[in-house]
Amino acid sequence: MAFFSRIFNGSSTIIQSQFNSIRLNSTLTSPKLFVSGLSRYTSDENLKKAFEPFGSLTEAKVITDRATGRSKGFGFVSYATIEEAEKAREGMNAKFLDGWVIFVDPAKPSMPRPPPPPPQDPMNFGITTNKTIGWTGR
Repeated sequence: MAFFSRIFNGSSTIIQSQFNSIRLNSTLTSPKLFVSGLSRYTSDENLKKAFEPFGSLTEAKVITDRATGRSKGFGFVSYATIEEAEKAREGMNAKFLDGWVIFVDPAKPSMPRPPPPPPQDPMNFGITTNKTIGWTGR
């Protein structure tokens, strides 16, 4: 199919799809970038080293699983200005990092979390009473 075309660049192979142009056309509204496709072995330091040439980084963070401490395969990179972030996005999108092809997109703003549920009555053990029927094991 004509969906994918391979571009040989020296010894590395980069796969670009027809949707790559759509991905790069969205404009940045903040200097924070979402980086996906990271290797499980990519650390914060490796991410920082890869994105430093494009400007002054304020943050480079690989998101890890709380239970195992392993990378979830994505992270975030923040720059001082939107122009630096745009340069990094153009320069690092669909490139290799630690043996994996990474994709760089604008980071979406985080959604506010709903408030936690109210605490339950410590004397209520999950059994409620109904005056018409009697007790119910909820």
